[in-house]
Amino acid sequence: MFLPGITYSHEHIPIDLSEVKQNEDCLLDSMDLVIEEFRDLYDKGVRNMVNMTNFGMGRNVNYANKVAEESGMNIIHGTGFYQDAFLPIDVFRLSVTQLAEMMINDIEIGIKGTDTKAGVIGEIATSEGKWTVEEEKVFEAALIAQQETHKTISTHTSIGTLGLEQVRFFQRHSADLDKVVIGHVDLTGDAEYIIKLLETGVNVEFDTIGKNNYLSDATRVKMLKEIEKRGYSDQVILSMDITRKSHLKANGGNGYSYLLDRFIPQLKDASISDGFINKMLVENPQRIYEDS
Repeated sequence: MFLPGITYSHEHIPIDLSEVKQNEDCLLDSMDLVIEEFRDLYDKGVRNMVNMTNFGMGRNVNYANKVAEESGMNIIHGTGFYQDAFLPIDVFRLSVTQLAEMMINDIEIGIKGTDTKAGVIGEIATSEGKWTVEEEKVFEAALIAQQETHKTISTHTSIGTLGLEQVRFFQRHSADLDKVVIGHVDLTGDAEYIIKLLETGVNVEFDTIGKNNYLSDATRVKMLKEIEKRGYSDQVILSMDITRKSHLKANGGNGYSYLLDRFIPQLKDASISDGFINKMLVENPQRIYEDS
């Protein structure tokens, strides 16, 4: 269940991609620093964090619950499997139906033997510019899980690629597009491409805010301005996708509050309406993830 207030729609609490990436910075396990930042966010009106860490990504429910308890933040957990390079052996050896059952158990019974239940199916992923057999297997399982539980599916597009292909997949399988979020679309840098996605009825996520090494925030602002102009303000949500120790403020990074302290003022300076901003931060995630 979501609490009234601002939602960060795509974060990781915690995450461990360090083995595959061969980089200890990709083990985000700095609990005390995260709690400190979340307390600051709480004071700024943030109440919900959608935690997209799932099978094979270093999921730790007790850790996340401790962060929630100490910060007051409401954490909505994801279930599913990430992109090919990070897939656990289960994806290779189990059937689509069995993978779906794992997701459904997370949602209906609890994650890893706890009574903490998942509220979203995500993030499920495709690789950069290619869609592997195993990734498609995960998408098929996610569809079964959605049909059974009516939860929202949230995806990962690597550097913004294959977003349209993901949408076409969901259309072919008669998914509820109003309960689908295509992630990382801001990394396309292409407002027209994103509008093609929005025209189908799916939701999109600008969720790499502040990652200017990938794409400048100035470009993100321009794209959001065009999206509002074209009338798609009901289908966009925001987040930062913080995944590394170096992303935290104490370690020299932007920190979680960058979205509110730095990016939202850029939107206002560009004459993006307060109404659209409120939709992206409050109204849209509440609608998209309702009953989570």
